[in-house]
Amino acid sequence: MNNSFSESYKKAGVDVTAGYKAVELMKQHIARTTLPGCISGIGGFGGLFELDMTGISKPVLVSGTDGVGTKIKIAFIMDKHDTVGIDCVAMCVNDIICCGAKPQFFLDYIACGKNIPEKIAQIVSGVAEGCVQAGCALIGGETAEHPGLMPEDEYDLAGFSVGVVDKDKILQPDTQKAGDVLIAIKSSGVHSNGFSLVRRVFDVNEQKLNMYVDDLGATLGETLLTPTRIYVKAVMSLLDAVKVKSISHITGGGFYENIPRSLPKNLSAKIERNAVQILPIFDLIARCGNIPERDMFNTFNMGVGMIVSVDKNDVDKAIAAVKAAGEDAYVLGELVESEDGVIIC
Repeated sequence: MNNSFSESYKKAGVDVTAGYKAVELMKQHIARTTLPGCISGIGGFGGLFELDMTGISKPVLVSGTDGVGTKIKIAFIMDKHDTVGIDCVAMCVNDIICCGAKPQFFLDYIACGKNIPEKIAQIVSGVAEGCVQAGCALIGGETAEHPGLMPEDEYDLAGFSVGVVDKDKILQPDTQKAGDVLIAIKSSGVHSNGFSLVRRVFDVNEQKLNMYVDDLGATLGETLLTPTRIYVKAVMSLLDAVKVKSISHITGGGFYENIPRSLPKNLSAKIERNAVQILPIFDLIARCGNIPERDMFNTFNMGVGMIVSVDKNDVDKAIAAVKAAGEDAYVLGELVESEDGVIIC
């Protein structure tokens, strides 16, 4: 039995016993993510994971780290904390898969003004759900009380993930050529980027977030808290079906920042504006904020979570593979000889 307790530390704002209770409450959620590679339990100084190298001759580890950003402010106002963990996992694993790697394990970090065990367990339940969707294990994490640094009812959430890919199967964007086709994989909404602008546009408060919006078919808050899609299964299916040349995760910076990161300098993405299946939430943001379309495409995903480049002869197989994995996809545009990066016309 753990007899660790400090009355002096508690008076300073840190209750170590609350941390123990939080760990007990989150164990049931963490158990959902257990994989054969897990060889340590929660509570040690490090999370241990044994990699299965079957079929991998030259293993390369790929890491990714990210947070949820100011989307968490929406969770604070709505007092709903069981979905932001999915966002945290998504922002890490969706980056990892862009080079062809499969996520293996995940760790989270929660900093809070006050450790309320039930709230921490809610957050971790979302992290665990994200890990289940990504097919990776939650092997560790950290919860830290920061009294005086942040309000008692607030927290921040970040994560870290590691994946593995065979060196010979790392995606090679330099193999792309003019005429290759860009395939969009749909997003579920705003995901986890651009929320500083979203909050300014809507001047969010509890009343506004609980307001039902006909165009959205839900309340504004429900729509904004919709978790980021996790594309691991769809991308793994895609990689098995066709030769994928590049993948772009459309996050902060939108189309104009993220797509060029996966392109050679002599090629640009030519996207048909009318082909983009823009979600209603983005029309609402643009209208309420009087935001120019160029800025919208340079801030948000606009309904496109990932963009994949394949040979034109592989388009039908690629779209079928994505749909078979439960995601929706369609042709967005093509690559052309140009140094403009992104051309939306």
